[in-house]
Amino acid sequence: MVTKVGLVDADAPGSAQQGALTVLRSIEQRVLWLSTSIIDHANRVRPNPSGLKVGGHQASSASMTSVMTALWFHTLTAEDRVSVKPHASPVLHAINYLLGELDESYLTTLRAFGGLQSYPSRSKDPDPVDYSTGSVGIGATAPLWGALARRYVDDHFGGTGRGRQYSLLGDAELDEGAIWEAIQDPMVPGLGEVVWVVDLNRQSLDRVVPGIAADRLQGMFAAAGWQVITLKYGRLLRELFTRPGGEALRTRVDAMGNPEYQRLLRCSADQVRERLPGTGSLAGPIAGLIASLDDAALPAALRNLGGHDLGALTDAFGAVDDTRPTVIFAYTVKGHGLPTEGHPQNHSSLLTGEQMRALSHGLGTDLDHPWAHFADGSPEAALCAAAAQRLRRAVREPQQPPAVPTDLGRPAPTGSGNTQQALGRVLLDLTRRTPKAAARIVTVSPDVSSSTNLGGWLNKVGVWSSTERPDWFADDAETILHWRERPTGQHVELGIAETNLVGLLGELGATWSRWDQPLLPIGVVYDPFVNRALEPWSFGIYSGGQSILVGTPSGVTLAPEGGAHQSITTPSLGIEQPGCVTYEPAFALDAEWCLLAALNNLGRPGGSSAYLRLSTKPVDQTLAAVPADPAARERRRRQVTAGAYRLRRHEKPVVTLAAMGAPTSEALAAADRLAALGHDADVVCVTSPDLLFRALQARRGLTEGPTWILDRIFPADRTTPLVTVLDGHPHTLAFLGTIQNAPITPLGVTRFGQSGTIEDVYRHHGIDTDSIITAALDLIR
Repeated sequence: MVTKVGLVDADAPGSAQQGALTVLRSIEQRVLWLSTSIIDHANRVRPNPSGLKVGGHQASSASMTSVMTALWFHTLTAEDRVSVKPHASPVLHAINYLLGELDESYLTTLRAFGGLQSYPSRSKDPDPVDYSTGSVGIGATAPLWGALARRYVDDHFGGTGRGRQYSLLGDAELDEGAIWEAIQDPMVPGLGEVVWVVDLNRQSLDRVVPGIAADRLQGMFAAAGWQVITLKYGRLLRELFTRPGGEALRTRVDAMGNPEYQRLLRCSADQVRERLPGTGSLAGPIAGLIASLDDAALPAALRNLGGHDLGALTDAFGAVDDTRPTVIFAYTVKGHGLPTEGHPQNHSSLLTGEQMRALSHGLGTDLDHPWAHFADGSPEAALCAAAAQRLRRAVREPQQPPAVPTDLGRPAPTGSGNTQQALGRVLLDLTRRTPKAAARIVTVSPDVSSSTNLGGWLNKVGVWSSTERPDWFADDAETILHWRERPTGQHVELGIAETNLVGLLGELGATWSRWDQPLLPIGVVYDPFVNRALEPWSFGIYSGGQSILVGTPSGVTLAPEGGAHQSITTPSLGIEQPGCVTYEPAFALDAEWCLLAALNNLGRPGGSSAYLRLSTKPVDQTLAAVPADPAARERRRRQVTAGAYRLRRHEKPVVTLAAMGAPTSEALAAADRLAALGHDADVVCVTSPDLLFRALQARRGLTEGPTWILDRIFPADRTTPLVTVLDGHPHTLAFLGTIQNAPITPLGVTRFGQSGTIEDVYRHHGIDTDSIITAALDLIR
């Protein structure tokens, strides 16, 4: 007869530490209960007149409760920052509630209007959130760029501390290309403060993933220079492996596919005894081993993975090597501790009322009073209070960004030039005119500095590096671009991955609220690749980052490059992107004014990001007809930065040509030829379709904002048929006809580009002078 016994943890720590783990485990169970109840209330208790499912991911939250309990209640310091995987947001709110950082009234508001957000949000949640997450892969990589941004601020201004940057991510996020682009960037291997914890529950939305290949993933991180820590088995399982038959059990479990293991979690103890041994030579020793375990110990051992072993987790956090990034692969069970644990379709499943009642009984809580705190004087309450005190962050004095001049006073340019040239010139001028403001500027580019007119700026301010590095070409007379890397540098050069650039740009743009040190970050990228970067940049804006993204060169004006490098859809981004103003100036001085206006809007509450679409097309700068009188010049500047100005004005125009960006010179040429035909044409130079659209919406009472620019540029008494033209999709300016309900013909680019001269390509797309004239004549005859 075999006597069945429970498990004795041979590796258990001493009594004092074991007592601390017992308290920690009690808090873990309360976090599991609170996070599950937050979701339950949103779906089963709160009135829902529409009947639309609210959701909330109880199983995904449950797989992270152990990791997050160990982190917040044992390991974190006030200087640390954490990115929490999107579906674990209820766990974060439960923890913040226990720490006194979230009022009880919010626990019933998950996914309600004005309540707790679906996923962690710095800008919308009422409790502390370090990083907004929700777009898989992007939130996970944010602490990499946050670490670089913190180091940059500390090198230049000090006071940011030396905390770690944690990412808690789901294993499915490792399918995202953004993860591997970030890991491979040359700036990352030295970030010893970065710690990633992968929730390796081996389940996706639809299924148990059959071949997640953890060993391959671990090898990829190791090859990139990361420390790799694997928490596969907890102490109970490891103790079993030391018994007779234990090696056979380890071999069997190691070789077991994910679906088979998950199925065992759904089995009774008797079914486990039947299925776990398998077949072959290992079956006998395994059967003998598990026969000695009682019906409670066997399921407990099977579930005892490293990601749910609080002692193993705290040990792993203590073993982090601060000289390089670390990734911890924490094996977990999706839905751990819930009736749905291990089920292949538990991703979006919700517990029933009966299941919630049973869960509350098992965890020692009350379903009818789900938000109870730990009793005063209990060890759990004491640990929560101690953690809250340890994690309380010092209140910093916010720094206001220095004022940037609205006009550098440069004489109106003459001769030929382009808007891309203005970018580098303005940055250099600021170092001379306003050094305090210039000291806050940081530029970022993905290996395109020399081809986007940043060379002079880079030579002036140097390249940022945490340590000074020799410039081996400093004495080379033929070297024009000097690569001086030092902690005081103000340019950051990444690899060519645009998603990395805008990830860093977003974090540099968030230092005003994260570290109370405002920066004025400018990212420069080839405009054809802006769309590739748009999602992570948009997410950075959502997270509170304020930055300037410059797309240059742009459009089919980049004629010889062909269709693959000719951007079409980017001109309308500002209209469609919240938290961002878009500018597309035609002339160098307009570009200067727009850039200065954008800089003045960064690093402050209520500020905004900006997107500037620039061009390398040579344009006669005298066509801008900049007024010489100071008052008239200031009037022009105000209109430029408000969205448009009237470049040609006739007493009785019969048509108006509204042009934006590079084709403005074609519109002016068309106006001259139309005048020769006896048809006077006004010419409006549009600098920001975004601001004009906002003004139109405000005038219609749909939003708030200034509307004066519409009355100045499109007054009712000067309404004529309208031709719009730009180097991009024509829908960008098509709304201008609705300002005064004028007939309109929008011209632009609607097809993939072609290689050729500018004249050939413009003619091909119908944005050349002849096409503008033809469109105007069709409207007025």
